[in-house]
Parts: sequence; C-alpha cells; structure tokens
Amino acid sequence: MARWCYRHRLVVLLLWVGALVGVGFSASTAGTNYANVFSLPDTDSKTAYDLMQKAFPNTSGDTDTVVWKVDSGSVTDKAVQGRVQPALDKIAKLPGVGAVTSPYAGARGSAQISKDGTIAYAQLTFTKRANEIPKEQVQKVLDTAQGAERAGLQVELGGQAIQRVQEPPQGLSEMVGIVAAAVVLFLAFGSFFAMTLPIAIAVFGVGMGLFSTQLLSHTTDIPDIAPLLASLIGLGVGIDYALFIVTRHRRGILRGMDPEESAVTALNTSGRAVLFAGGTVCIALAGMLVTRLHFLDGVVIGTSLTVVLSVLAATTLLPALLGFLGPRVLSRRQRRRLAAEGPEPEKASGLAARWSANVEKRPRRIAALAVVVMAVLAIPVLSLRLGATDQGNDDASTTTRKAYDLLAEGFGPGFNGPLQVVSVGGDTAKLVQGLRSTPGVAQVAELPPSQGVTVIQVVPTTSPQSKETDDLIDTLRDRVIPKAGAEAHVGGVTAVSKDFASVTGDRLPLFIGTIIALGFLLLLVAFRSLVVPLTAAVMNLIAAAASFGVLVAVFQWGWGLDLLGLGKEGPINAFLPVIMLSLLFGLSMDYQVFLVSRMHEEWVHTKDNARAVRVGLAETSRVINSAALIMVCVFLAFVLSGDSGAAMAGVGLAAAVALDAFILRTALVPAAMHLLGRSNWWLPAWLDERLPHLAVEPQEPAAPEPAAPNGPATAIHGFVRTPEGDPVEDASVTLMSKGGRQLDRVTSLADGSYIVSVPAPGPYLLAVTSASYGSKARHVTVVEGPLVYDVELTGDEVDAVN
Repeated sequence: MARWCYRHRLVVLLLWVGALVGVGFSASTAGTNYANVFSLPDTDSKTAYDLMQKAFPNTSGDTDTVVWKVDSGSVTDKAVQGRVQPALDKIAKLPGVGAVTSPYAGARGSAQISKDGTIAYAQLTFTKRANEIPKEQVQKVLDTAQGAERAGLQVELGGQAIQRVQEPPQGLSEMVGIVAAAVVLFLAFGSFFAMTLPIAIAVFGVGMGLFSTQLLSHTTDIPDIAPLLASLIGLGVGIDYALFIVTRHRRGILRGMDPEESAVTALNTSGRAVLFAGGTVCIALAGMLVTRLHFLDGVVIGTSLTVVLSVLAATTLLPALLGFLGPRVLSRRQRRRLAAEGPEPEKASGLAARWSANVEKRPRRIAALAVVVMAVLAIPVLSLRLGATDQGNDDASTTTRKAYDLLAEGFGPGFNGPLQVVSVGGDTAKLVQGLRSTPGVAQVAELPPSQGVTVIQVVPTTSPQSKETDDLIDTLRDRVIPKAGAEAHVGGVTAVSKDFASVTGDRLPLFIGTIIALGFLLLLVAFRSLVVPLTAAVMNLIAAAASFGVLVAVFQWGWGLDLLGLGKEGPINAFLPVIMLSLLFGLSMDYQVFLVSRMHEEWVHTKDNARAVRVGLAETSRVINSAALIMVCVFLAFVLSGDSGAAMAGVGLAAAVALDAFILRTALVPAAMHLLGRSNWWLPAWLDERLPHLAVEPQEPAAPEPAAPNGPATAIHGFVRTPEGDPVEDASVTLMSKGGRQLDRVTSLADGSYIVSVPAPGPYLLAVTSASYGSKARHVTVVEGPLVYDVELTGDEVDAVN
C-alpha cells in the first residue's frame, strides 16, 4: 500500500484534497446541530427535571441575568432607573429575546433588589437555547446593557449565552498549538519541508474529523464539547504519528536507502506501529461507553472518528507527500554530508545512547527515583472532589464572573445555584415549612402550581460548589422530604451536578478495569508476553494518579491558577476523569507500543534482553520525547479555548503526557525491564499456541536454505577487540539472516577469535555483544570463500541495525 501511494502520489493527494473540500462544503452548508443531552436515568434530579418539563414546557429558552450595582445611594433612585430601565426596554425588543423581568415592574420586582438596595438584577429569557442563539444577537444585548454604565454604576451580565460571547475566537487554541508544534518539529528536523509533513497530516486528519462530526450532529446527539476534544486529541496524535514515520524514513535515507525504499520500509515498520497505536486509542475511547453516560457517546464518536482519519492520513497521504519531497525531507546540511561522506553508520549515539547505557548500569536507583517523583505528584489525588465548574470559576476580568460575584454579594452565595424541589403530592405547606426550618437554607419561594406540579425554589446559604451544599441536598432527600410526607424530588443545576458526579464516581472502577483489560489483551497479542502488558497497565495507573494529582493541585487547590489566568479554584469537572483517562490510556499505549515494538524487534533478532532494552530506548527515546513535547504544546494551547472544561483537560493531559514520556517511558519502564530480564518476554506455551498472531513488526523473510544453489557453505571469522587492540573474551557473536533469523551463535575465545558458519553466499547480519564492552551489529556480504571480519567494541555507545 505504501509503495502504491508513493508511486501514485498525485492521485492520492487529489483524492484527499477533494474529500476534505467536499466534506467541508457539505458541513458548512448543513450547519451544526450539537446537543448537550445530560441523561442520568434513575436519579432524583432527572425525575425532577422530567416533571418540570411536563408542567412548564415553555421554559426551554436560555435564561441570563443583567446585574447592576451603585457605589452610593440606591438602585431605586430615579437617576439609576432612568439609565437602566430604558436599556432593559431596548433589550426586550431585540431579536432573539423572549422576555425581560425587571425589578422596577410588578409586585415581585422588589425580590430582585438586595436588602441594602445597592444591587439589583433583571432576568432575560431568550427564545432559544444558548448554543442555538447567534452570537451577534447576544453581543447586541451585552452592548446595550453595558451602555447604561456611568461613573458609580456598574453593569454586568451572566449566563450561558453571555459566556459564549466572551470566548476567544474559534480555532485560536488549535492555531497556537499548531504553531508551537511547528517550532518543535523544525528544531527536531532542521528542515522546513520535513516540518510541514506532520502538520499537513494533522490538518487533513482533524479537518476531515471535525467536518464529519459536524455532519453527524444532525443524525445523533453530539455535545458541543466533542469537536473541541476531537481537535485536541486529533492534533496530538496526527502530528505524533507522522513524526514517528518521517523520523524512520529520514533515518533510512541517511543510511543510504533509496527514498522510495526508505518510505516503504518506514511505513512497513513505524506505519504498522501507528496502526496499532491508533487502535489502542480508539479502544480506550470506546471504554467510555461502559459508563452508560449517554452524554459521552457523542464524544466517543467525534474523537474516535478523528483518530481513525488521522491514522488513515498518516498511512496513505504521508507516503504520497514523501514521494513529492524525495531527498528534500533531509535538511540541506544533511544532504551535503550524505553526498560528501556517504551513508551514516547504523548506530545510535549521543545523549540518547548515553542515557540508555546509564539506565542499564543503574536500573534500581533510576526506578526508585522515578517512583518517588510520581508518588509525590500523586498525593493531591487523595483530595479529589468531583463536581461542576460554573461562572464563579471564570477569570476575574470577565463580565460573567463579575455578575456572579455581584449576585453572591447582594443575595447570598447560594443564589447562583438555587435548588428546585418539585412536589407532585402530599402536604406541600408542611414541606415548605420544613424547608424553611432546615439549617443551610437561606430562603424558600413557592411558585404557582401547574398540572399538579409545584416547584419550590430553595436558595442555600452556601455556594453551589461547596461541600455544605452537597450535604444539604442529601439532607433534603433523606430527612426533610420524607418527614413532611410529601412526594417530591430535588432538582436544579446544582443537584444535577451532584448526581452526575456520584454516578461517574460509581462507574469509574468498571470503566478503568475495562480499558486496562482491553489494553492488556491488545499488547498481549502484539508482543506475545504477559509481563510487557502487565507493566504497561501498572505504568498507566501510575501516570493517571500523578496527572490527577497535578490537576487537583492546580484547579482544586488553586496552585498557579492566577499565573495561568484560569479563574478561581473549584471541584474537578465530573465528566473529566472519564474523558481524560480514555485519552491518557490511549496516548500512554502509543508510547508503550513505539518503545516496546523496537525492543521486541531487537529481542526477536538477538534474544538478548539487555541489548533489546538498551537499543530500543536509545533509538526511540528522542522521537518519543519530541512527540511528547509537541503533545504538551498542543494540549496547553487549549487553555486559550475559553472553555473551562477544555482548559482543565488540556492542563491535565499536558501533565500526563509529560510525566508519561519523560519519566515513565524514558526511565521507569526501561529500568523495570532491565530488572525483569528475560522474563519480560515470557509467555506460557499453551497460551502462545492459542493466541492469534498480530505482528507490530513486518513479517520476516525466510532464512536461506543450508545448501543454496548459488554457492557452497562458507564461514565468517576474525577477532573481537577493544579500540586499544586488547582481545575481548566471551563475547557473544550471532549470525542472522537479513530478516533477523538466527543462523549460528558462538563465543569468542581468550585471544578474541571467533568463527561462525554461513549456509551460502549472500547478505547477513553479524551481531556482537559483550557484557563489559557493549554491542555492535553490522551488515556483511559473503561472496565466495570465508570472509575475514574483525569487530571493535567500545563501552560508551549503543550500536544497532534496524
């Protein structure tokens, strides 16, 4: 497939461009129809909501608030009324506004004025839900209301529709993430053309994914946060997957391969790992379905579709683009050096190799240090409290946050999250009396009944996010309502948030168990080992605990919130653990697959665990760290999205990826694998026979027959020495076929001499390993007769053939 795409590159490019333009045009024509459906069956708040919808069907429009405060005097002064009331009358006539309830009109208007007379509010009821109202209409409301301001009179607005207007321009966070990723890619590659490849793949994958999700929103319920999360994960994996393939391709060209052969080899090795990694991400995302939280179904659809399209772009469009570039995928300096000095030696050296050798020498110390760091970072997770963020968590400079604070100042902290006790039978008067006498209740207002349903609005004395408000909801449900003998249910936004957090917390263990089990089975089949997937599962749990510890410290404890400009501390969004764990487990599996697939490739060839771990880490750590740095940039850019949920997910995932790549995969995983030795690759024979064969690496070609027709059996012989010329005794010398199959294995003698038998003339791989002097592997070609080949081992580099 890679060869076909490379040779028919213009056709492939035109197909992708045509598909992107076609889907984009269709999506733009159809528009969006996102729907936030919070379905919590068998919960008290859902029952209350259903009863209210039945009795009061005309309250579906979004309700926002205009709040004003005077520095001196009263809001009832004629001068204040003369400025505010005309603005409210003008707002009532604006398109999209259904009604305006002013404190200056009607008998109940006085309830909308604070006791000290300095703060008042008016309620605006729009004709549609917040996400359906055009931003231009909401902006006119905002401008008209704030036009009434003067010295000594402050006017602010709150509500969902107003919050959408003050969000940054759509696409800003994605653009910042792409620019940051481009900088990292240019530093990693040193080539403008090579830098553009991963960016192009991500743009095509995410673009197709977002347009397709937009079209699907007309056929199924997809929440409006789904495209934001899809672009977040799609940008990250799209750039990373292309980075892995392009890195392998560049390495092939530097080592003398033809660009076409190098591209085919890169897709047949790293491309397989990309397919596998994309599968693990989709499986982790699909794990959200076991929670039976239907709000997340649309998130699974949008994010999984974007990941699949990003993988498809990386495995079909990327080889076509590599065909257009040819050798220009290298920097000019690399091309000049290749022309002047010839192919680079097939070795991994530099910082990555030195670190890899250091991990092999001190595995216990490095593993212990990594565990201590992760454990310390995980400590705050013990204080995790799930809930819901509201406009009280917005940045202090926003009008929604100012309106929230003014309402809390004038009418009490609980005013921003009133509870709605919906009664359908029993003694309502006794229930109201019981509610008024309950500690923690500031005020109770009974609304006129409709169709046998009575709604009693209860304002707590504490804020919607406080633990005391959660305790009050439990008290009302468990004691006050049963004691009054009424048939009633507690609803409202605050009660829904509490029930959502409870349901999520109850189903979290099943969800975590499911994605761990699925990931374990996938890695078990891929690497034919019980220990490798078990290690991956443990590492994923460690990464999750540490990243949630960081999340609690930042968003719940407030450490660094002002520095990041992320508003006020509060509980962690109830839906975040499910979404974040899905993405984290998927991305962690990505790095595990890329790291261990290279180790497994070396293990299959040499059966030397120390060498396999050392070479795998040395050859993949740099690209994994570069990929992680790109992910961190992309995720942190979502702090600019204006959505508190996306900002929280961005910071949490950035911390998770950084810890996973820079501590776990670079230090703890290889250190643990060195300590476990050959048992890393243990699999019972009975299980090996029953498991299907699913190779991450390409299938190896058959070894030459012992008596090939193109020549008689021969040998390779020589000496294994140090750079100073000293003989290396007991070095393991292994002869392998070009595909990596072992043909002969001997140990060097006291004088360093060795001899291995060769079945027939042809190309082979000669690998030499010594516990004291490291390893070296070379391609050798036997023509006629014995080949003399001396090997020089050094102790400060890792040298390996791909």
